[in-house]
Amino acid sequence: MTENSMVQTNCRFCGYQCGITATVKDGRVIKVKPDPSRFPYDELIMRGCRRWPMITTVMDHPQRINYPLKRVGERGSGQWERISWDQALDEIAEKLQALKDKFGPEMLATSIGGPHTTFWPLHRFMSLFGSANNMGIGQICWNPGIWVNTLTYGWPIDMELDPENTGCAILWGVNPAESDNSLFWRTIVEFSRTEKPLIVIDPRHTRTAEQATLWLPVRPGTDAVLALGLLHVIVEKKLYDREFVQKWCHGFDRLAEHLTSYTPSYVEKITGIKAENVIEAAYLFAGNSPATLYSGRGIDQLGVNSLPTHRALAILRAITGNVDMPGASHLSEMPDFIPELDLELSEPFAETNPKHLGKDKLKLQSYAGYAKVREQTMKHNKRLPMRYLTSAQPNQVWHAMLTGNPYPIRSMIVMASNPLLTQADTKLVYKALKSLDLLVVLELFKTPTAMLADYILPSAGVLERPLLETKAGVANIAYGGDQAVEPYYERRPDFYFWKELGIRFGQEKDWPWDTYRDSLEASLSPLGLTWDEFSMTGLYSQENRYFKYEGLDPNGFTMGFATVSGKVEVYSELLKEIGDDPLPRPKKLPERNREFPLMLMSGARFQPYYASSYHQLEKFRSSHPEPIAEMSLDTANRLGLEEGCSVWVETERGKARFITKIVPMCNDTVSVEYGWWYPEMNASEPELGGLWLSNANILTSGDFETADPLVGTWTYNGIPCRIEKIL
Repeated sequence: MTENSMVQTNCRFCGYQCGITATVKDGRVIKVKPDPSRFPYDELIMRGCRRWPMITTVMDHPQRINYPLKRVGERGSGQWERISWDQALDEIAEKLQALKDKFGPEMLATSIGGPHTTFWPLHRFMSLFGSANNMGIGQICWNPGIWVNTLTYGWPIDMELDPENTGCAILWGVNPAESDNSLFWRTIVEFSRTEKPLIVIDPRHTRTAEQATLWLPVRPGTDAVLALGLLHVIVEKKLYDREFVQKWCHGFDRLAEHLTSYTPSYVEKITGIKAENVIEAAYLFAGNSPATLYSGRGIDQLGVNSLPTHRALAILRAITGNVDMPGASHLSEMPDFIPELDLELSEPFAETNPKHLGKDKLKLQSYAGYAKVREQTMKHNKRLPMRYLTSAQPNQVWHAMLTGNPYPIRSMIVMASNPLLTQADTKLVYKALKSLDLLVVLELFKTPTAMLADYILPSAGVLERPLLETKAGVANIAYGGDQAVEPYYERRPDFYFWKELGIRFGQEKDWPWDTYRDSLEASLSPLGLTWDEFSMTGLYSQENRYFKYEGLDPNGFTMGFATVSGKVEVYSELLKEIGDDPLPRPKKLPERNREFPLMLMSGARFQPYYASSYHQLEKFRSSHPEPIAEMSLDTANRLGLEEGCSVWVETERGKARFITKIVPMCNDTVSVEYGWWYPEMNASEPELGGLWLSNANILTSGDFETADPLVGTWTYNGIPCRIEKIL
């Protein structure tokens, strides 16, 4: 029997992935504890987190998938046989080749999701295979902000909250108290203790809002109007940074004219925020420099109003001078190491003019749109990640599966994703997945999506594979570390699947690494770091540089911003060029009516779960046994509801069951918990793990026709709905 060894590694239970130390004996993790020597770490955060103590439980949970499985009954019947990896890979490759020969490489789509894997090996395989149809949830998470900030500033920005230096903070549509329990949440708590202005804008009075000096409960979907109202006050009262605006902002006069109608009284009528609070928030943000403005997934999920809101927020930072300033924000840098863009082989693939589903319909989220923006970013020799920002709009993927238009999609590989719970319009997703000739799922647990698969392959999870987080290549930071143990049973890192599948398609020369670890070490090679050296600290970064736009380029010219005008584009010349509005203009909202008198928010997260993950854990379920529908006391009283009763929440798409919770929030609004299913129920048709009972995406629509025309963002917040008590 071997002695215990201590291995420095990282948790993988949320996107933050804190540093931990694992005690290993005989190839098994027997204990974990926080590691204060590794990034990221905060003692109080780790002490309060309920996820990382469950690592050993999850690693050997009785419901984990440990061996490759092949469907032997009807799709969804729950009948499986255990097979070898070689048999699974050989059969999958054979079926994919036959479908490729018949329909072309674009017949394959992929779906990506959670933090327990790495996406570039999937993207690399897809580039070499010849399909542009990778998809995920980028259109409602991350992509809108990346696109808008690049259009406005020439590159994405990272916001900064420094309790000592920052003078004011706005947190808009973000709730880190529940979403990832990270060091950022701890910093918010520290900042709130300084008694400096902390403004939280959210329809719900979240735990984050509890820290605020000013809470603005904006009506769902009206955020762009509120942002334009703040801009109106700042411009009208001349609170903006005149020097920065005059020297570095393009189109300010056009903006000022555009803002005339967004008076505080008009904003109150549309958003429900009192006019005096609109004025107060504007004065606080403009008058306490440096000021920071964080936005989150709540803004990414506003459909046609997501990009106008992001644009207004980007302009709000700009005209107050809070761009590339300590304590406010900094323009990010390209990595010193090999970026994901190069690991994906995206650029050579783009030159083949791939058959992208959004090719003729999306103005930005397409290869043509990406190329337009790249012309600007290359002024500073920067390249955005491509596969994320050209990912297919999911609704188009589902319809291509069902109709064959514009061409057939006949197979899908799902990795660390559960589209039956995480994608809009569950009924449509279900029909599409059922129609496929081949569905392969790489997973930790048998999710509802996996229950419909032809093959389920066991992914290596927490502590079973190395970790390298790089913000997809939009920033010069990398963190992570080594695995603690070899994968249990026959689990494999997802890299193994993509490499082995690629070899079966003749891609040997394009997979030069023996292991996933080798590939990560190679990506760090420009730094002169070995993987072991990197893993000792688990962090590579450089100190932030500020006011870079004032510096000189190699030719002796002022750097400015990588935009058409060379300035911050308050008035976007690129958007004008591609036929879109160069100024943020909110679109008409869906309206409540007699049949659906309430407005729905469908993306709420609650600790200890992470999206649709970890509902198998009894300890978590005992503390949070049922999904929640939140509403105000006034709304509950008018509907004859009390705390803790069962209700149906219904939209025109369907209905789902929740338990009521009375909280301070906007009236006439209901917020339902996202990602809920019941792993204790049958893992087969018709139950599919309780998929149809409390799934928020039964209520939603991802219709391409009503989505944002630039990126394809659909609406998760601001959907007409009604509530019925279950007697």
